[in-house]
Amino acid sequence: MKVARLTLSDRASAGVYEDLSGPEIERVFSSTGIVISSWVRRLMPDDRSAIEDLLRSLCDDEKCDLVLTTGGTGPSARDVTPEATRAVLERELPGFGEIMRMRNFDKVPTSILSRATAGTRGGSLIINLPGSPKAIGECLPLLVPAIVEAVKHLRGG
Repeated sequence: MKVARLTLSDRASAGVYEDLSGPEIERVFSSTGIVISSWVRRLMPDDRSAIEDLLRSLCDDEKCDLVLTTGGTGPSARDVTPEATRAVLERELPGFGEIMRMRNFDKVPTSILSRATAGTRGGSLIINLPGSPKAIGECLPLLVPAIVEAVKHLRGG
C-alpha cells in the first residue's frame, strides 16, 4: 500500500514547532502489521487551494492508495482541511469522521467541534485525522479495518 501523510499546520510548516502528528501516523501504522510499500510525506500551511492541488496530485498523479491528513479540522477560520477534501472527493464516507468524534467524546467533549471527513477519489481513500498525536493514537487504530476493506474495494476486490 502506498500511503501519503499530509500535515496541515501554519505553525509547524513555519518551523514554530515540530510536526509530531505525521510521525505518529507512521508509528500507529507500523504497529498494525499492514505492509506500507512507500510513504509520501508532506507538511504545508493551511491554504485551501494548495491543499486541494496536493490532494489531487497525491491521488491522480502519485496514485496513493491512502491519503491521511492531520490538522485543520477545527472551527477556526484557518481550518480548511474538510472543505479542501470535499472539493476533491468523488464520494464522501462520513462514517470515518463520525467514529472519531464518538470515540473521543467521552474523554474530550470538545471533539464534536472536529469537522473531519473522508471519501474516495479515483482509486484513493482520503481521511482527515485530528491534529493531535494523542488523538491520532486513539482514533487511527479504530479505522484500520475499514481502511483495509476500502482499499481492497478501490483496487477492484
